[in-house]
Amino acid sequence: MTRRLPTARVVCGEFQKLFQESTVAKEALRKLRAEICWAQLVSKETVDELLRLQAKYARAHAVLCNHVHTCFRCRRLASRIA
Repeated sequence: MTRRLPTARVVCGEFQKLFQESTVAKEALRKLRAEICWAQLVSKETVDELLRLQAKYARAHAVLCNHVHTCFRCRRLASRIA
């Protein structure tokens, strides 16, 4: 049987906040991509919005990854998981 780590105590509050921001950005990007897939004609504004959401997600994900590498608490958790 595998042992489960109590994530509420192991992951720091900053990680939780950054993870939530990354998840929200990824979901917004996913929704717009789905809309574009079904659209027959895509406006310039929609393409601009897609690029903005891609950049927002990339930035949020990069900040999250950087945090994991610099935060002692999160780095310990990552080493336990790997």
